Amino acid sequence: MSENKNVNVVVTYGETTVEFNGEPETVMESLLRFLAKEIPHIDLAKKITLNYQVSELIDIYSEFVKITPEGPRVITEGKKLTDKEFVALQLIACKLANELGKIDSVDISIQDLQVATALNPKSLSSRLSELAKVGYVQKDNSDTGVKYRITTQGIHWLNSILSKKVKN
Repeated sequence: MSENKNVNVVVTYGETTVEFNGEPETVMESLLRFLAKEIPHIDLAKKITLNYQVSELIDIYSEFVKITPEGPRVITEGKKLTDKEFVALQLIACKLANELGKIDSVDISIQDLQVATALNPKSLSSRLSELAKVGYVQKDNSDTGVKYRITTQGIHWLNSILSKKVKN
């Protein structure tokens, strides 16, 4: 049996009622266009809002990030990355794996980061400190030890760095 993958959305705004029906991506695009047209403030707010959805992160980082049986990993395939970029990518890999339900937490310990990145522990610690200092990484102290996670600002920074590298 084939399963119907269509979505149906009805939106009422003021006197206007619209219905969107079809493939999920098409309905989403149509809905967003409608909202941007009918509610101009949404379009303005969108210009100053920074929030990455899982699908966006996959589109941006699928070339570098893979979810393996050993866990989320960065696979560079010959691309030159700095240690900072590599660490940030590994943290994004953890975020993606968590959002996809593959791992329990977005946070990762320095020991697990060291295993995943194979970086020298002192270098890794220094890079994490540098990234945390500028707000790209959040450091959390908990009962289970110190854990790290990528911030939205960190994702934005890495996205701008990698997009420049791809252009060159």
